[in-house]
Amino acid sequence: MNYLLAKEFILSKLEKDLSPNLYYHGIHHTIDVFKAVERFATVEGVRGNDLTILKTAALYHDAGFIIQYMEHEAASVVIAKETLFDFEYNQEEIEAVCNVIDATDLRKEPLSLLQKIIRDADLDYFGRDDFFPTSFKLYREWNENGRKVTLKDWYYQQLKFVEKHIYFTKAAMTLRQKRKLFNLSQIRELLELNYQ
Repeated sequence: MNYLLAKEFILSKLEKDLSPNLYYHGIHHTIDVFKAVERFATVEGVRGNDLTILKTAALYHDAGFIIQYMEHEAASVVIAKETLFDFEYNQEEIEAVCNVIDATDLRKEPLSLLQKIIRDADLDYFGRDDFFPTSFKLYREWNENGRKVTLKDWYYQQLKFVEKHIYFTKAAMTLRQKRKLFNLSQIRELLELNYQ
């Protein structure tokens, strides 16, 4: 696997081809998820080929937004399958990358450790100080990409989503759960103060 060339290729492609109105799912999100994957993988003891597979999946996981907004995970898998051979990934390695990418689809249950890490990394911001500005970027993005929602409804959706959300790895639980619960309390407070 020529991981470094694959990384250079996909980051360049994302920078060039992603729509400028992806305020949340822009290249900055891919880099954010990549860094979270590295952090969680270190805590979880992932190394070697598994780490390379995981980092590759993080870099490719939202590439599908180049093709389509809805069902972008499937499009990300297509891009990975079409390009990773060029970087000396074999069929088994490509399937492993695609399997990890597939776990970023929120309708699916992550099963393997690598799937759990990327899923936690993809929603890492739930447990961070920048939760509200990051969330607002997604609200703005939705409204410009055909998913119209009022700010009031957005915060109610966020409340339900964060209430149901669970982190799957010990790493994310340790590093993010406490702040996530605080952010959840802040959503409730915002709704009580502004929309009761």
